[in-house]
Amino acid sequence: MFGVSTYCLNHEPLPVALERLAPITDCVEVMDEGLHFLENTETLESYSFLYYIHAPARGLNIASILEPIRRASVEVLTQTFSIAAEVGADVVVHPGYYAWHQERERAAGKFQQSLDELKAAADDLSVTFFVENMGNWEYFFLRTPEDLPLIDGIGFVLDVGHAHLNGCLDEFLAHPAAHFHLHDNDGTDDSHDTVGAGTIDFVAVMDAVRRNNVIPIVEVGTFEGVTASIATLEAIDAARPGE
Repeated sequence: MFGVSTYCLNHEPLPVALERLAPITDCVEVMDEGLHFLENTETLESYSFLYYIHAPARGLNIASILEPIRRASVEVLTQTFSIAAEVGADVVVHPGYYAWHQERERAAGKFQQSLDELKAAADDLSVTFFVENMGNWEYFFLRTPEDLPLIDGIGFVLDVGHAHLNGCLDEFLAHPAAHFHLHDNDGTDDSHDTVGAGTIDFVAVMDAVRRNNVIPIVEVGTFEGVTASIATLEAIDAARPGE
């Protein structure tokens, strides 16, 4: 099975997006931003999807050395956990960033403080959350495998497009992952292209997906790109030796 992110229909209201996704997948990751921001579970409960929720990321920074911003960011994510708990969804979060290289060490400490608080909140709500690797955006944590010790004990989300931008996809594929985001690019821009339109080796990606035994999420920018990507990925899967 391939899950699909509502990112491909972020210009449509969430009920419309879910209605369009229903014929092509049983698993949806809600991009909890913009028109798809979740204030409650009412819309989600109208469908029988297996849900994941990509928590709000824009405007948040759980690694901020400015304590009011860090605390507020944790509070927003905790609210997402509460909604996720009602629909049995796992949650994807971003790791945060630092504003100056000189602040990296302090920000790393704040990041880990936030993760401790999020772990406590997730335990209270019986929710599981994972942390996603970032693209080639300067100052973000978890751009490369060297930062993986920062999330020790927490599930890792491998966004293959982001890893490709940083030239370290192969190294990330060798690391256990609890969740995958699948989309393509040419190695220069986070374009969320259709699988096969860029330069990522999805044979190696699908080997890692199967090795980790998880449902991957297709996070392509257009609905048409999603359906084409699923067809390509299914063909790759069908061609695997022994399948």
